[in-house]
Amino acid sequence: MSHKIRLDIANGMSQLGINVQPQDNISTAIFMVLCCALAFLSYVFVRWGLLTLLRSAIKRSQATWGHVMVRHKVFEKLSLTIPAMVLNLVIPLVLDKHAILSSFIDRTLSLWLIIVLVRSSYAFLDATNDMADINQISRNLPVKSFVQLSKLIIFFIGFIIAISVLANRSPIYFLSGLGVATGLVLLVFRDTILGFVAGIQLSANQMVKVGDWIQMDKYGANGSIDEVSLTTVKVKNWDNTVTNIPAYALVQDSFINWRQMQESGGRRIKRSVLIDIETIKFIDQQQQQKLAQLPYVADFITKRNTEIASGDAHALQLTNITVFRAYLEAYLKQNKKIRQDMTFLVRELEPTAQGLPVQIYVFVNDTRWAFYEAVQSDIFDHVLAILPQFDLAVYQSPDGSDVRSLQSH
Repeated sequence: MSHKIRLDIANGMSQLGINVQPQDNISTAIFMVLCCALAFLSYVFVRWGLLTLLRSAIKRSQATWGHVMVRHKVFEKLSLTIPAMVLNLVIPLVLDKHAILSSFIDRTLSLWLIIVLVRSSYAFLDATNDMADINQISRNLPVKSFVQLSKLIIFFIGFIIAISVLANRSPIYFLSGLGVATGLVLLVFRDTILGFVAGIQLSANQMVKVGDWIQMDKYGANGSIDEVSLTTVKVKNWDNTVTNIPAYALVQDSFINWRQMQESGGRRIKRSVLIDIETIKFIDQQQQQKLAQLPYVADFITKRNTEIASGDAHALQLTNITVFRAYLEAYLKQNKKIRQDMTFLVRELEPTAQGLPVQIYVFVNDTRWAFYEAVQSDIFDHVLAILPQFDLAVYQSPDGSDVRSLQSH
């Protein structure tokens, strides 16, 4: 077939007044130009013909995967294999008498195909990662880690095949030598291997997901997980800075994940007010009547006096701090922003040199930060304002004016 085509080319050139032989270099050059033209036309037909029809069909179908593939130019990159395959078919027919040149071009085309296929695979994997993000699969699985690992494996396979093509050796020949370099490979890809294993552990144990709020003081991370990759976990902190944590560090070290708090619908308030111990005292009948005018207090005082009158051994004489705790508990119970089905405590902690801590341990029914802070501030604004009604005072360290006042006396 090649000889017949060469004869036709030689006859055509002779009619034009150019004397060429079927097997000379001019015929070979003309045949090469025709092969390149055929490869180019095939690429144009696929790239601007078939792919244009395919994109139009994808737009009409409104398929999400199709739009993602188009955005990452998967089909465009894959179309570059067409001219390489056409040339790979026709070049041996042209260069049947030029073994060295034919071998060189054949290896070049093989490298072209390897590079194009690797780039197309990368684009397809990136599209797969985007699809996982769109379908929120990445929230439960470290898809990006698997994508990056797949890219690494594809690059490694492509590199081995490329070397084998250039050296004209079987890929098995080069793979057999990897046993000797295992230690070096493990050293070079240490973070990658540890990160991949950690990613599987993080996913299997559901330790972290994209969108989780985590706190890891060792790395200065306190914010929402923005990305989980093969080797790192990217955390966007609340001050809009970004912290990159090694994936394996989340398995080896301790950290706080606030996901459960967000999913439970309750965010904890755990704060104390330091009461000046010198202001704590028993209250007499007159003081009881005064405090009974405050909301929620009258019923408690009546109940406690009844217990005392009945000889209840556990009913002790009333103090202003006891009434204050009862008032605070009743006040919080009627607050619609406090979860009544979760831990609910108003308690006294161990006295300190700064006073007696009265702690509020409750949960707000909304986990949003701004809402939570507003509720907590409102509660303690009220606590600080109501304390004087119970003849109680908050402990406050002496400041400069207090020292000067003492010196003047």
